[in-house]
Amino acid sequence: MWSAAPRGAGYVGADGHAVERRPRAAAPGAGCRARSRSGGVDASRRTHRVVESGSRNPRRLLRPGGGRDGRPRCQRSGRVRTIWIVAGASFKESVRDRVPYTMVVFAVLMIAASYLLSELTAGQDLKIVKDLGLAAMSTFGLVIAVFIGIGLVSKEVERKSVFGLLTKPVSRTQFILGKYLGLVTTLAVNLTVMTLAYYAVLFYMDVIATAGMRASWAAPALDPRQLVAIVLIMGQLAMVTAVALLFSTFSSPLLSALLTSGLWVAGHFNGDLRQFEQVVDQPAVAWIARALYYLLPNLAPFNVRAEVVYGLPVSASHVGFTLLYALSYSSALLVAAVAIFRRRDFK
Repeated sequence: MWSAAPRGAGYVGADGHAVERRPRAAAPGAGCRARSRSGGVDASRRTHRVVESGSRNPRRLLRPGGGRDGRPRCQRSGRVRTIWIVAGASFKESVRDRVPYTMVVFAVLMIAASYLLSELTAGQDLKIVKDLGLAAMSTFGLVIAVFIGIGLVSKEVERKSVFGLLTKPVSRTQFILGKYLGLVTTLAVNLTVMTLAYYAVLFYMDVIATAGMRASWAAPALDPRQLVAIVLIMGQLAMVTAVALLFSTFSSPLLSALLTSGLWVAGHFNGDLRQFEQVVDQPAVAWIARALYYLLPNLAPFNVRAEVVYGLPVSASHVGFTLLYALSYSSALLVAAVAIFRRRDFK
């Protein structure tokens, strides 16, 4: 005859002996494999108390195998892997586009043409090549970031391919972050190609230069400080990409291009707003100028072409704070883009 026993302690058989209830051993490797959309628990065995949300379950931080968010580590790594899969697909799509190739070719031609223009000047040949070369990388990189960034989301919506993507195990947050990382990777590859062409021209000038020509140069032809300017150009392009992606989540491609280009122009004159705030007499206008100064992107610190061309030092603190600003501003724009895209209805 059966009798009741404390929960979890087993049961008492008919002969009066206690029989211990032992848990069934889990299959090897079943931890991550069994955790699916049920929140880390096998769907066939979960109860209504297991599927409670994290906000209603105060013990979610104590779940085994999870971090501070209560999710298993394999689940978090799967989400990161999904982001990089979307980034890889976005990179391949950008490579198939003609815009990056066209802009890179134009940039390489402009860098090569700068050498021809330098032959028309006396003693300023290296400065012209450096100035025009860095300007070409910044300008054509901007064109790539704008014309591809404005279509990252709107193109998927117009072709209705976003419906097929979002029905897969890809969240909208992963979709936005993957698209951004894919375009940033495309910009990094294109900027690397332009940098190689830029240094090839400088290497040729250094080889054919005489001792007197080298003495007249403000900085060596292969000055490593030029890489600092190129790194800051990449940080600026990453910010512009985030701006274009933000506008692409809620506006048309044409409007996104106009808004992104307008912010790029305003970002280079952002410092004038601070001076305007100090000279204006009306408090309301000064408050608006101050708000715009902090709201608009400040792109002036990324431009160190003059320092590099004339051999002036660029402090490590300036580079570090500028890149940190680019990371913070881009992260804020991505958070806003994710919030807008998650609320968007595609019906």
